[in-house]
Amino acid sequence: MPRRRLGAHGPEVSALGLGCMGMSDFYGPADEATSMAVLHRALDLGMNFLDTSDIYGNGANERLLSGLLANRRREVVLATKFGIVRNAQGLSAGVNGTPGHVHASCDASLRRLGVNHIDLYYLHRVDPAVPIEETVGAMAELVRAGKVRHLGLSEASAQTIRRAHRVHPIAAVQSEYSLWTRDVEQEVLPTCRELGIALVPYSPLGRGFLTGAIRSADQLAANDWRRVNPRFQDGHLAQNLALADALVALARDHGLAPAQLALAWLLDRGPDVVPIPGTRSIARLEENAMAARLRLNDVLREELQALLAAHPVAGERYPEVSMALVNA
Repeated sequence: MPRRRLGAHGPEVSALGLGCMGMSDFYGPADEATSMAVLHRALDLGMNFLDTSDIYGNGANERLLSGLLANRRREVVLATKFGIVRNAQGLSAGVNGTPGHVHASCDASLRRLGVNHIDLYYLHRVDPAVPIEETVGAMAELVRAGKVRHLGLSEASAQTIRRAHRVHPIAAVQSEYSLWTRDVEQEVLPTCRELGIALVPYSPLGRGFLTGAIRSADQLAANDWRRVNPRFQDGHLAQNLALADALVALARDHGLAPAQLALAWLLDRGPDVVPIPGTRSIARLEENAMAARLRLNDVLREELQALLAAHPVAGERYPEVSMALVNA
């Protein structure tokens, strides 16, 4: 597995990481034994960059990872996040970036994960009520205390990234980025490159849609949050299926799986881009891992560009209330 570095002075990680959210939340039922097998196989493949958050399953995802970390901590570059608050019923209760919450969240994550430090600690969403300088200042205290090695932001605007980076070096910014979500190319990615910050794309396969396997929201589990995602709704679905179908056909022409082509396109955007596709399947994990060794040629780049121009994406990437917290 090729390696890439997170930021100018951040850790070296696998070119593809593993997003662990779906193992505990949001995408319908999951099996812990299967998820644990996927985690172990990821490390066996050299995929050492694991991503979680304190809200995934209200802490259940961090507890799941603790079973892996108990024996293989030295093999893992561990990233987790804080800031989004959920109540005991799992419903959103807003965002909290206050210094007190920073420290309390970190201590709670360390306990659930069963580790003495976190390699990369993200602010999951920017709190509009708290100056970013205060939040990142408290996060920097965690670094000085040895609880955290490096700092990150998620879904932050270019202006916020600059302000945060002046307080403490930011190693990585996590944002949605894929063939059907490219808004980071306007300001966020150029700002990260100017400041020497890595970009970590989440949902690099369009929440599974770019694989071509999802034809209707009716295929999804009753508690799968994609049922309320605008891009999976009838008003936008047909247009987005045209993009997925075109990608499937192009990948087939080149002897690739559509997921491999989508990931290879992201990796081709630059050595500072480290996607974190999620999966609950060893077969899909191994398929995705092969993308790290692919190299796009000029012909394939042009074909992908033409495909994107011919098939614009329909719908926002989140419902309206959630969109207010992205690029903040």
